[in-house]
Amino acid sequence: MKIGVFHSSMTSAVKELVLDVLSEEGFEYDHAKDFDLDKIEDYYLQNRGIFYTGVVDNTIVGTSAVRRMDDRTCEIKRIYVRKDFRRRGFGSALFIQALKFAEENYSTVVLKTDARLKDAINIYRRNGFSVIKEENGIMYFEKTSLKVRL
Repeated sequence: MKIGVFHSSMTSAVKELVLDVLSEEGFEYDHAKDFDLDKIEDYYLQNRGIFYTGVVDNTIVGTSAVRRMDDRTCEIKRIYVRKDFRRRGFGSALFIQALKFAEENYSTVVLKTDARLKDAINIYRRNGFSVIKEENGIMYFEKTSLKVRL
């Protein structure tokens, strides 16, 4: 898998991938939560964030993203891998790429996930994230770096 930065020509393929993965996991498209898929460049790239795609044989098989929340804090989002490409380390690689970007540019990284997604939770904990709250089946994580940001 080759990890690269999103380009606007990928919009429909990325949206299709994300919505397919959500559907496989029992989640439906929610315009209030998923509006960013139509404005990836604006929402991520032009706002001091990043959106990565994982590509195998010219097909997007995974994604990860970092969204700026404020000058010190960002959120890792959109970690998805197509079902037939799971269990190969692609999700971990996409997560680590997003985490590196986050740690290089922010002092606090947050993320959230459904409490049923045990593999994701294990990856977050192994990489230094702590649970800061859990409500309505959603787990909220945080990692604060020791970097001093001026």
